[in-house]
Amino acid sequence: MNHRTLGTSGVEVSEIGFGAWVVGSDWWGDRTDEEAIEMVQYAIDQGITYFDTGDVYGHGASEELIGRALEGVRDEVTVATKIGYDFYNNPQAGHGELPKEMDRDYLEEAFERSLDRLGLERIDVLQLHNANVDEVDAEVLALLDDLKSAGRIDAVGWALGPSIGWLAEGDMAIEEEFDSVQLVWNAFEQEVGNHFLETIERTGSTTSLIPRVPHSSGLLNEQVRPETELGEGDHRAYRPDEWYETGWEKLETLRFLERDGERTMAQAALQWLLYHDSVATVTPTFRTREDIDEWAAASDVPALSDDEYDRVQALYADGFGIDRNDGMDALRSSVGGEDIDAAGLDKLSAGS
Repeated sequence: MNHRTLGTSGVEVSEIGFGAWVVGSDWWGDRTDEEAIEMVQYAIDQGITYFDTGDVYGHGASEELIGRALEGVRDEVTVATKIGYDFYNNPQAGHGELPKEMDRDYLEEAFERSLDRLGLERIDVLQLHNANVDEVDAEVLALLDDLKSAGRIDAVGWALGPSIGWLAEGDMAIEEEFDSVQLVWNAFEQEVGNHFLETIERTGSTTSLIPRVPHSSGLLNEQVRPETELGEGDHRAYRPDEWYETGWEKLETLRFLERDGERTMAQAALQWLLYHDSVATVTPTFRTREDIDEWAAASDVPALSDDEYDRVQALYADGFGIDRNDGMDALRSSVGGEDIDAAGLDKLSAGS
């Protein structure tokens, strides 16, 4: 496993990270607490050292399980969490978004509760969870600076979207030199990631990017086909059928990335993201030990050549040769779409 650093924070992360939204929640398939803990510990055995959770996942359950799973190896791993959703005073209604609370006093209290659940005295990476650009004022920025100055956190991040906040939020985080910005980004869903690469280049910022949904909700790892029956509660079922039908056709155009015995399609999808210097770690959604075996090993498979990367980009620019609606148009941004229009983007991706 290779490692990279978040921004200028000095915080080291494994190139393949563990997105703990699958732990303590049934949105990505149900599992017992014991199975979840075993999964996290197995990931450590395969070289993964970056674990990304959030207080709202399972309303604290994910943090509690991550804390239990990492007990005894705390000095060997990097822990990130997210705050900003007020689940303490609001019940969860299906997969709907809970009210957010970005008041400084609330965030301070939420941070302390996260520490308690994780069983930690400090957190490596603290992220604002889906905050809108107008919610992150001087008081919020001051809180993050104060926590960092006090040694209670080592890095600050901003987790985006999927359709709650995108361009304005990421641009602000990059311009404010946040250590990381987390976003949905993969070879099929490039609009937002490409925009942030341009922002980083334009500003000279050192902000690192943390892509999630690198396999486009099961397409690029070939776990979801148009005929796949997704289980009850599986979050991917919220994507339209057209998405999977079109995506499978796109996948066939990328077969040249596979190398028999050296690199699978799922590993190539991860290496496509790691091709970008601004990417620090990629957090796929692990469901099984087999997923961990294959995707953790992606850090060590052959990197994409410049020619391979350029070929992917040419296909993307041409819509992978498919002229058909994929059912994902017209998702909103945090500022009513003005930032999307201004950037010349036609649509936004959605994912979890």
